[in-house]
Amino acid sequence: MSTPERLIESTRELLWERGYVGTSPKAILERAGAGQGSMYHHFKGKPELALAAIRRTAEELAATAVGVLDGPGTPYERIEAYLRRERDVLRGCPVGRLTMDPDVIASAELREPVDAALDAIRERLAGIVEEGKEQGQFGPELDGEEIAATILATVQGGYVLARASGSPGAFDAGVRGLLTLLSPMSPTSPMSSMSSR
Repeated sequence: MSTPERLIESTRELLWERGYVGTSPKAILERAGAGQGSMYHHFKGKPELALAAIRRTAEELAATAVGVLDGPGTPYERIEAYLRRERDVLRGCPVGRLTMDPDVIASAELREPVDAALDAIRERLAGIVEEGKEQGQFGPELDGEEIAATILATVQGGYVLARASGSPGAFDAGVRGLLTLLSPMSPTSPMSSMSSR
């Protein structure tokens, strides 16, 4: 791995573990096994390096999510695959953690890749909900944008609750509850018989 790559990867890890303020140039260089002047040789400084790291983390998160959401199955099954995909719940979401970092949120430049990643996921989820409505899998009253926001809120809130309790159980419970609420309509389901009255 090249020195710039090592610097970016080290910064990504440190931002996740310590946040922006806790990620010092010295810590980055130590983690990357890079020499004293190498950061300034490849980057203008910590803000530029942090931006490269945040951009990569955000793009990776969006690509992973959209990859799962564009996978096989019905709209419900694809949403379920996204919600149940393998995550290190107790470490938290690397992008979600950035939104709680006051230094990242105070900078429009550092915040932009985070916004873009969450928007891409929300947009894809909303499209899948609309697909499900067209196929009669979800009720016509569902709003794709609102459901997409709810799914993202469940995932991000689930990380917070799991970290607070020290157990992934809270995340899993949120996912199960949301999937129950979204479960496809069937002719005998109480929701569909109510809507036909």
